[in-house]
Order: sequence, then C-alpha cells, then structure tokens
Amino acid sequence: MKTPVDRFRFRPYKRPAAGWGALRSVTHAWLDSRQPFKNLRAMLQTNQHGGFDCPGCAWGEAPDEGRIRFCENGAKAVNWEASGRGVDAIFFAKHSVRELLAMDDYWLEYQGRLTQPMVYDAETDHYVPITWDQAYRKIADHLNALASPDQAAFYTSGRASNEAAFLYQLFARAFGTNNLPDCSNMCHEASGVALLASIGTGKGTVTYEDFAKAEAIFVVGQNPGTNHPRMLEPLQKAVARGAQVVVLNPLREKGLERFQAPQDPVQMVTDKASPMHTAYFRPALAGDIAVMRGIAKFLFQWQDETEARNRARLNGQAGQEGSGEIDSAIEQGPLDLTFIKKYCEGFAAYQSVVRNTHWDEIVAFSGLELDEIERAAHIFARSDATIICWAMGITQHRHSVATIQEIANLQMLRGQIGKPGAGLCPVRGHSNVQGDRTMGIHERPPQSLLNALATRFDMSVPQASGVNVVKTIKGMKKGDIKVFVGLGGNFAQATPDSESTHQALRNCDLTVQISTKLNRSHLVTGRDALILPCLGRTDMDIQASGPQAVTVEDSFSMVHASYGQLRPLAAEMRSEPAIIAGMAQATLGNKPVDWLSLIEDYARIRDLIEDVIPGFERFNEKIQQPGGFYLQNPAGQRRWQTANGKANFIAGPLPAPLPTAVLEKLGALGHQADLVLQTIRSHDQYNTTVYGLNDRYRGVSGDRRVVFANIEDIHRLGFADRQAVDVVSIWDDTQERRISGFTLIAYDIPKGQAAAYYPEANPLVPLASCGVGSYTPTSKYIAVRLEPSTASERIV
Repeated sequence: MKTPVDRFRFRPYKRPAAGWGALRSVTHAWLDSRQPFKNLRAMLQTNQHGGFDCPGCAWGEAPDEGRIRFCENGAKAVNWEASGRGVDAIFFAKHSVRELLAMDDYWLEYQGRLTQPMVYDAETDHYVPITWDQAYRKIADHLNALASPDQAAFYTSGRASNEAAFLYQLFARAFGTNNLPDCSNMCHEASGVALLASIGTGKGTVTYEDFAKAEAIFVVGQNPGTNHPRMLEPLQKAVARGAQVVVLNPLREKGLERFQAPQDPVQMVTDKASPMHTAYFRPALAGDIAVMRGIAKFLFQWQDETEARNRARLNGQAGQEGSGEIDSAIEQGPLDLTFIKKYCEGFAAYQSVVRNTHWDEIVAFSGLELDEIERAAHIFARSDATIICWAMGITQHRHSVATIQEIANLQMLRGQIGKPGAGLCPVRGHSNVQGDRTMGIHERPPQSLLNALATRFDMSVPQASGVNVVKTIKGMKKGDIKVFVGLGGNFAQATPDSESTHQALRNCDLTVQISTKLNRSHLVTGRDALILPCLGRTDMDIQASGPQAVTVEDSFSMVHASYGQLRPLAAEMRSEPAIIAGMAQATLGNKPVDWLSLIEDYARIRDLIEDVIPGFERFNEKIQQPGGFYLQNPAGQRRWQTANGKANFIAGPLPAPLPTAVLEKLGALGHQADLVLQTIRSHDQYNTTVYGLNDRYRGVSGDRRVVFANIEDIHRLGFADRQAVDVVSIWDDTQERRISGFTLIAYDIPKGQAAAYYPEANPLVPLASCGVGSYTPTSKYIAVRLEPSTASERIV
C-alpha cells in the first residue's frame, strides 16, 4: 500500500514546457500503471475515431492532428484511470475510515480502482460489501422516505457522458427536484451567466479552426501548459506565423513562455524551443476587468482622434471638386460602428461609463502601468481577427460575471464575434462539463427544457429553481438536504470552506458516491454511505446489445463518440448509465421510462436526447462520422438569443474585489491582510486528482504544502525563505480557517500576492465569499495572513 515519496525540494525549472520533460513524465506514468502494454495500446486510441475521448480536459481536436492526440497530462489521466491496482473488500477490511482520513489525497487515489459496491458500517468504522440490488434499494428507501424531493441533491462531475447526464437529470426531475448542482458551479458558471446576458448563449463562439485564422489571441487568467496542454501547439503555430499572442497572468507560467513540441523531431533532436507569446502582462489578482476597461478607454480615445482627423480633412477638402477625393480621405477608427449599430444594444451607456472611468482608478486596480495597457490596446486595435480565451483565473472572483461581460464588450467594440478567426473562448475544464450542461444538468433550467421533458415523457416537472453547490452545502448543514448523490468527482475536496463542507456531508442521512477511484469524499460520510464503483472512459462498456459508445462535447461544441478500449478490472464495476438506471428503477419503477431497457442499447438514450435537446437531430447517425459533429452556436452566426434579440453592452463602475461591507468590517475589526492568495494546480494534477507530489514547471518536488510569495513580502512580514508557516484566511465571521505546516517559497510573483495548491488551500475559502450572480467560490482572491507554523509534524 505504499507509494513513492520524494523529499521536498525546490529548484527553479529552466527548460521549456513539454519536450523531454513531458516524455519522461509520461513514461513514468505509463510504467507505474501496472499494465503498461495494455495502456500503451489504449493511449494510441485516445481522441481517435473509434477510440475513446480523453478523460482529462475539454480541449478539442484538430481534424488533421495525426496519430498522437494526447498530451502529457492526458497520458497521465489515461494511465491513472487505467490502473492495474484495485481497491476491494479486503482493502476496506484492513483500513478503517478514520485511518484512511489521515492519508493524503495522492495516497488515496494511488491505491487503484474501486472494484465492488460498499456500504459504510458506522459501528466498525469500516466499509463492507453490499450487492448492487441492496445498494439500489437502500437509495430508493432513503429517497422515498423524504418529506420533499427537494431534500435530495444530485451532484455531477464533468466526467459524466452525455448519456449518463441525460438519464441523471431525467431521474432527478422525475423524482421531483431541480437540485442538480455540478462542478460548473465552481469553475465556469460565471462564463455562462455573463455570456447568456451579453450574447444569448453560455458557450464560446469559436471553433478549433479559428485559432489558425486569428491575428491576435489573448490568453487571460489561464495556464494551458498544465491545464490544457494541447492548446500549446495552436498558440505556438500562431506565434510562428506572425500572429500576436498576448498573455495576462500574474504568474510567469512555463507553458506560456517557451514550448518544445514532443512530436517535432527537429526540436527534440536539437533541443530547441519556440516562443509562446509576443506580449506578457502581469496584472493584479482580480485586476483583469480594469485592464479590459483600459483597452476600451483607449479605443474610444483613438476613435475620437480618428473622427477629429476625418472632420479636419473633410473641412479642408470642402471646396474641392469630386466626391472621390473626399471619400478617400475617410479614415477608419478602431470601433466597428457598423457591427455595433446593426447588432448591439447599450452602446451609449457603456461608452459613457468607460469615458467616466478615470485612468488612475484603472491603473491602480489593474496592477499594470498605463503604457502596458496602451501596448495591449494597440495590439487589440490592429487585429481584425481576435480571440480572447479565459479560464478560472477570471471566473473565480467576486466580480467574475462583470469581468467576462467586459471581455464581451471589448469584442463587440471591434465586431470580433461571428467572424473567422475571432470570438469568445471560455476554455472549459473537465472533458464533458459543457456537455453535461447541454444535457440539462442545471439547477436553473431553461423553461424550454422543462417543457420539452414534460411533453416527451408526459410527466409533471418541477418548476422551482434548485440549489447550486454553495446552496447545497448550506442546505446540508441546516438539515434541509438529507440525501446527497455524487455522480463522479470529489465533492468533499473540490468545494470551498472544507470544514463547513465536511460538516454538511456528515449531517446527511445518506451519501452516495459513484466513483472510479478512492478519494476523500468516500471518507466524509453521511450516517449511511455507499460507494458505487463505475467504469471510466477507458473501460469497455458491454451491455445486452454489445459494446457501447458514449458521447462528450468539447469546448468548441463538437460532439464525439467514445468507445472504451480496456477490459474492466473487475466484473462488478458498472457503467454510469447503468448505475443511474438501477437507482431510478428502484426508486420510481418504470416511470417515466423503462430505465433498464435503455441500458441494453445506449442508442435508445440518444433517441430520447434527440427528442428533447435542440441540435441533436439524427444523433445516432451523426456520431458515426469522424470528428463527430458541431452543435451550431447562434451567437457565432450573429444570431442573439437574448430577450431583446441583440448583443448587449453591459457596463457598471469598476467593482471592489471583495464586497464593500466586508472590507469595511475587516477594517473596523483591525484585520489587515498580509497577502492576497490564489489557489492553483500543480503540473502533477487534474482537478482534485493528484498524480504525484511534483510540480515540474514551478520547480517543486516531494510535497504540495507550499506557499509561493515574493521574497520582499516574505522579509517584510518577518519570515524567511523555506520557513514553515500557517496561513489564516480573513473573513467577517468568527470561524477560523487555517492551513498549517506549509513551506514558504520565494517565487517570481507580484508583490502582495501569494499562491498555494488546490485543494490543499480550499479550507481558506469562505463559503460566503462567492461571485456576484454566479455563486462561484472566490478561490483566486483570498485575503490571508501568515503566522509561524503551529504544526507539530508534517504529513508527506
């Protein structure tokens, strides 16, 4: 049961992203899987037609990408899931839940795949075996005993397939609730909320092919080298062909500086690397909205100057004969006034707000110098095809919705939506998080979905909004939610305010975790608790009609079929659709469908999806074509499904990073933050899954309990580099939020900022600190103070 552990070491990494370092890392993961030759064959089927969709990120595939369609972290995801190690009844007989809680997250998942259903025995503090039928009956008994269907919550991870997600939401709504919180609530919820109001769709408007046509690509609040490594290649190609790649990120990330393509034999043999950006700006945490406002302010200024020059020219030519000379004197300003007039509303109000925002406010909030903002504005103004990408560095702030709307405003000023090489690009995380939302995993579903479900299945559907992740935690703490079902993921670790979340889960009558590998959520149990082992993306799924495909949707709205390639590690593992159908059948009987018959052939599920979800006509036919099919994006075609039928400029004054009332209360209480901390991922993890204790690109190995800070801040606060500290979150309540025994590391990070790994730093995020309009935890802006460590020992 031991895992390899390195001693803690920090040594700055001086090599480029990917390259030989990536190949070594992939080889280690491959050999460590205990079935390397099977996994090698499987890896070659990753993202291939007839193969399986990578269980990692949601980045799309190039049509001509070739034989190797996986990156370093995709290979880790495949080998981590396709482990030859198993966790069975013998394992749980040996280890109590209390004992397992003392282990770190890496150790837990390293033990391997869950292989049989288990139920928690509170008297012995051990999990013991249970049959599938007994497990389904226990779930049904708990659900049917509830006073209201709204006393249950059905959580979804972005790993779930379209087929599983559709069945899951149908089960929840047939049961009578819209309580469908999901991982989107903690990552890109702000993108959906913002874009729905601005352009009428919660999805991005670009395709993979647009990256080859863009003249400028802005990468904002995103670290693709770790989180979406296959994005590095189109960025590299963009720089090579002369496009501008502009980065806004407080940290200098290796994947955004230099890249060595593992599939480029010349670069590998010569040990060369390519530049990954043409401009790199390092704003303050939460300052991106001010940067966007500053770029817009320059555009208005330059538009004024252009119009003044035009008036002067026209006045000077007023006495000349012939309109041709006068027409040729007209100079085009940076604003696309034709686009604005034809497609947009709210321009005058937005223009007024921008003009009335003072430069000193913009500069102070942004953390950039005025000439840096001006340089970014010049790049933006000179590009006729611009993509703006963003991820959780933007979405996990108090004012994330407003920031994304400011990004949309900026693109509308130049008409950079609905044209080749241009658009809005929220880069999603898990591989089907976007597809789950398309399938109806939403606590606030559109009325059109509810109407379609009611009509197709001849049933009454709940109309009241359900609960998101934050409200689920609050509901469980209060006792309003008594049953929690988790379809994948690691809810106990992925969520904010860990102590509150754990208390909430333990307050449930029943917690159910549908999972591939052991994680902390299995150990933070309700009074009753079940572990239901499911198949992963790499596993063959064989039902009555034969091998089954599932489907997923990537960040570019492409829907692909995915066929598992490896025989499951144990016969008792079941697919997610089969588990959902088993729960539904036990709870509802054959209403509103014969659940078990759907599992015999997943094409039957896809027929139901076709009947209910727009864009899925001829679903079973279209997934047979290589590359899948594209779900049309109306905003990408300049059709705006907003209330007024227009793309909307939405503007307001620059907001405070924390609510004004909180800031005032903190000041009155004498709480002065030492630093503002953001949570980040290491290069050896994906979401809460930790593949190892190293972070190659940041030079860390052997431990994850570290805090990155500027050396001047370390000295200013009276500490030393490599000193052990506690980090205490500052909030306006009486709860202490502390993480202990973390090592301070002097790092190239702007003064006043700090960073620590997620999920280890999640205990610092107050449950009440969330985004306006999105309820997304503010994990990228946590006010903290440092104290000498109180930890008596450190667990590696």
